[in-house]
Amino acid sequence: MDAQATQPEERLRFIKHKGHVIYVIDFSHCKAKEILLLLEQIRADIARHAPGSLLSFADFTGAEIDKKVATRAKEVLVLDRPYIKKSAWIGTESLPPVFYEHFKNFSQRDLPTFKTREEALDWLVED
Repeated sequence: MDAQATQPEERLRFIKHKGHVIYVIDFSHCKAKEILLLLEQIRADIARHAPGSLLSFADFTGAEIDKKVATRAKEVLVLDRPYIKKSAWIGTESLPPVFYEHFKNFSQRDLPTFKTREEALDWLVED
């Protein structure tokens, strides 16, 4: 399937995992331009929730992250911080390490990475 044809509601959605609701952010195989559009939707979605209430999962597998995307992502990570209880990421091998470090440092958030989606989701819902 062509990533450009993917609708935002397919890439940004809520799922249930072991009785917990998790906000899924699927950047897998997205072009930079598509990620910029998704970041705006993510910002709106997350801001509708109570502070400290949201579990989020992000998949960066094969995502195209350029300087413009990295800058906007850092801003969104900071703005979202009050609403996020826990985040887990996969697919960060495709991110330039410097971008990942900047995301963590700039947002002052712990952004643990996992090898598989299942590991990440299980970690999110454990107490």
